[in-house]
Amino acid sequence: MKTLNNHVILFDDECPMCYVYTKAFVKAGLLANNGRESYQNMPKNICPLIDKQKAVNEIALVNTETGEVTYGIKSLFKIIGNSMPIFVPLFNFKPFALSMSKLYAFISYNRKVIIPAETKAHQLQPSFKLHYRVAFLLFTWLVTAYILTAYAHLLTDFVPLGGKYREYLICGCQMLFQGLIIGLYQKQKLWAYLGNMMTISFAGSILLLPGLAMARYFDVNPFFFLLYFLLVAGLMFLEHIRRCKLLELGWLMSSTWATYRLIVLGLILLL
Repeated sequence: MKTLNNHVILFDDECPMCYVYTKAFVKAGLLANNGRESYQNMPKNICPLIDKQKAVNEIALVNTETGEVTYGIKSLFKIIGNSMPIFVPLFNFKPFALSMSKLYAFISYNRKVIIPAETKAHQLQPSFKLHYRVAFLLFTWLVTAYILTAYAHLLTDFVPLGGKYREYLICGCQMLFQGLIIGLYQKQKLWAYLGNMMTISFAGSILLLPGLAMARYFDVNPFFFLLYFLLVAGLMFLEHIRRCKLLELGWLMSSTWATYRLIVLGLILLL
């Protein structure tokens, strides 16, 4: 692959995703060995060339010879297009470029809740964009509820099936319930907490997909699906505790998260 020389990509070293894919660019030969650096440890010769806050929001690619800077999806297009010119016409196709730009922003502005990490003091953080966070909450809510609705058919020996919108209602009401609690408890962390909570729900639903695949192709004892569901729920609870520690929220939010689930289960069994 053709290497894009004399360029440095500035990534967020508090973001595991950013660290991995920029390292992959170097490892694959798309960038030179010295072609990546965290913006937290930005070389002095690059500092005057960039908009620091924009570089935090959208990954910056700096041409060290000309001083030209590109941001966000354009940086990735430039790196990939240099190595694989066959994609350049696609990258220049405006509808595709626009849709990829929105997808990139959707991920970038939510990256701190998708894969959280301990935040270092006195470091620039991504700007908060409410519409991207709301879009993330809606996306994870709909996907999670859709998968749970499908998985509920595997648990009918133990839990009544209910209506086709039951899981949507349960997931949506949990956001409202936990949002009310965090709003009274630590309002300034409302959107960060809800983002993390729904990432956990989304990840848990993805973990249920192997169970759905097994049910489709194999004759499996229904008790297995119950045990697998409980295992996933346990992992979700542990991850909830871990993320609450990162957010410095203590045990309250994990307690109310579990309490809500137990109340809902009780109501389902009673009704």
